[in-house]
Amino acid sequence: MLKLNIKNETSRLRAVVLGIAKSSGPIPKVEDCYDPKSVQHVIAGTYPKEKDMIIEMEAVAAVLEKYNVKVFRPDMIENYNQIFSRDIAFVIDDKLVKANILPDRDQEIEAIHHVISEIDKGNVIELPEECHVEGGDVMPWNDYIFVGTYSGEDYSEHITARTNIDAVIALQELFPEKTVKSFELRKHNTDPKENALHLDCCFQPIGKNKAILHKNGFLVEKEYEWLLNFFGKENVFEIDKEEMFNMNSNIFSISEDVIISEKNFTRLNTWLRKNGFTVEEVAYAEIAKQEGLLRCSTMPLIRD
Repeated sequence: MLKLNIKNETSRLRAVVLGIAKSSGPIPKVEDCYDPKSVQHVIAGTYPKEKDMIIEMEAVAAVLEKYNVKVFRPDMIENYNQIFSRDIAFVIDDKLVKANILPDRDQEIEAIHHVISEIDKGNVIELPEECHVEGGDVMPWNDYIFVGTYSGEDYSEHITARTNIDAVIALQELFPEKTVKSFELRKHNTDPKENALHLDCCFQPIGKNKAILHKNGFLVEKEYEWLLNFFGKENVFEIDKEEMFNMNSNIFSISEDVIISEKNFTRLNTWLRKNGFTVEEVAYAEIAKQEGLLRCSTMPLIRD
C-alpha cells in the first residue's frame, strides 16, 4: 500500500506521478485548446512536437531517479495529452483528492488507476460535482492550504477559470484543522500575459520560507500583499510579466534545497543558487508552450 504524505511543497520527495508525452495526439484545433498560450502556438505553427516533449519529460524522470525518487507514470492512452498530471488529482496529508476537471479530460484519472488502487480507499476523495478544482490551484503549506480561484459572475465563460469557490469551501470542510486561504486570480481567455491559469502560474513557495511571486497574477492587491508579508519581502523573488508568461514560477522542488528548473530561467536560477539552492536545469521550453511547466507535470504522493 502507498502511505501518502504531503504537508507542503518542498519537503524531501519520495514518490511522484510524472506525466507522459507519448502519443499526446495531433495538434489541436484552435477551438479545442484549453488556454490562450496553446492557441498562440497553434496559430503561429510553433505548437510543440511530440518527440521534443518526450525528450524533455525523460530528462525530468532522470533527475528524479538521480535523487532516488520513486516515479510512477500514467498508462498510455492513444492520441491523448497526459503531460499535466498535477491537474487530475492532488495529495494533502494522507488524502488523494480527485480533481473535477474539464469533462474532456476524464480519462486521465483512469490512466493512473494502478497508483490509486494502492491507496487505502478511505483516503481517496471525490468532491461533489459542483466543486471544480485542479491541482495547479492547490498548494499545501504546512498549516495552510493556499488555493487559487475565480469567483467572477462570468466564471462559466472563462475556459481559463478552473477552480471555484465551492471547491474552496469543500477543502476547508475536508481539512478543518488547516487554514484554507483563497486567492482571486486574473483570468483572460485570449491574452496569456494577462492570464494566471492556475495559482502555480504566479506563485510558488520554495525552501523553508521563500517564494516566487508575480503581482499581476492576482486580481486583489491585498491578497498579493498578504503573501508578500507572509513570506517577507526579502524572501520573495518577484517575476515580471514576461517571466510569468514563460512560467518561471512553475518549477518543482525535490527538497528544501534542490529544485528542478528550466534552463532558460537565467535570472531566477542565478537568484536560487545565490540563496543556497541546488538547481537541476532541464530543457522544458516546448512543454511550456501549452501553458504548463514542471510543477504542472508532476503530482507528488509522498514527501518526508
